[in-house]
Amino acid sequence: MSRKVIIASALVTGVALCGSALGEVRFGKNVHVGGHDFSNQTFDPKHRAEVHLYDNQPKNAGCHWQADGSGGRVKVCRLRTLH
Repeated sequence: MSRKVIIASALVTGVALCGSALGEVRFGKNVHVGGHDFSNQTFDPKHRAEVHLYDNQPKNAGCHWQADGSGGRVKVCRLRTLH
């Protein structure tokens, strides 16, 4: 019985550690997505990003913030890849 308790507590601790580690992404210096600079930006479950990369010039090119419907914001970027 005590072995099951130890295994269960180890699983709960592992899930708690993994859950908090995956909650936020911080980009440091010199981060480029498709040739565009995304340095020093932070995204978490409330502030997300969607980056769409196109070979040609996209309609409504650029980045803008919009509501995601659950109380958060999404940065939507439509960018042309730089070759």
